[in-house]
Amino acid sequence: MRIGITYDLRTDYLAAGYGMEDTAEFDSVETIDAIEAALRALGCETVRIGHLRQLQSRMARGERWTMVFNIAEGLSGADREARVPALLEECGVPCTFSDAGVLTAGLHKGISKRLARQSGVRTADFEVAATLTAVEQCRLPMPLFVKPVAEGSSKGITAANVVAGRRELVNRCGALLQRYRQPVLLETYLPGREFTVGLVGTGERARVLGVMEILHDAGAEAGGYTYANKVNFNTCVRYALATDRTALQAAQMALRAWRFMGGRDAGRVDMRCDANGDPHFLEVNPLAGLHPDNSDLPILCGLTGIRYEDLIDSILSSACRRLPRSLP
Repeated sequence: MRIGITYDLRTDYLAAGYGMEDTAEFDSVETIDAIEAALRALGCETVRIGHLRQLQSRMARGERWTMVFNIAEGLSGADREARVPALLEECGVPCTFSDAGVLTAGLHKGISKRLARQSGVRTADFEVAATLTAVEQCRLPMPLFVKPVAEGSSKGITAANVVAGRRELVNRCGALLQRYRQPVLLETYLPGREFTVGLVGTGERARVLGVMEILHDAGAEAGGYTYANKVNFNTCVRYALATDRTALQAAQMALRAWRFMGGRDAGRVDMRCDANGDPHFLEVNPLAGLHPDNSDLPILCGLTGIRYEDLIDSILSSACRRLPRSLP
């Protein structure tokens, strides 16, 4: 198999003048090296393609691949993760991970929470507000947790995102609306345990890899898995496998939401518990990070004894089920 690899390299955007938070979702050379090494160990020929514009250029010259291993995040817009798979689909080139529709719905936290609720999975009460007027009209009870509606890697999330009063709510949402130029999600604050559930596979073949609890050390920023805590995970955060009844319930809910939303190949579903200890859906990540040491999904796999190469093999094997059958 000839496998192309699409990605947004963080150093390229930093060199172009973008900031550290702007590029938080983009990948490092170490991630591309690790994916390529795993694919080659599986007997694949690999071709590094790069970002959307580089993909467009190569395809315009007539270049094609058996499959594209896609981890391109895109630069801006609520559909940014969907653009590479949409182009590939239009040109008849299969790719790993979810299709354009699922990636768009997954990135938009309001849409994904509505879908989770429709699937029968618990999620905290929430509203999506595109203006300060809409924020002021919110009637959800305090405290609330607020965040940009379509960002990843905890961008825009600090301890200040937990708000307990109306003035605080308006001030924080105003700052988020101005900084990120997108609506904000307002949801009932969940004060309990936080999990991420790793999944692999598609449809009825999808299964849970494990449940990882995110534990905060004394030096961690308050409020949850904030941007600062994620960046400084080595000193602020501890990860542990969770196998108790609550974790198993979170796993079942995550798998149900994943199948209902149409997630493919691999991803994560984040869950958090309320004051009674009941897990609720937070968000889905159908294009989970794959840095072998720093990303949540590979960290979870390491805790369960799954090798990085085996994770990549599972992703590719799932995607290969969508390859057209050879003619006799």
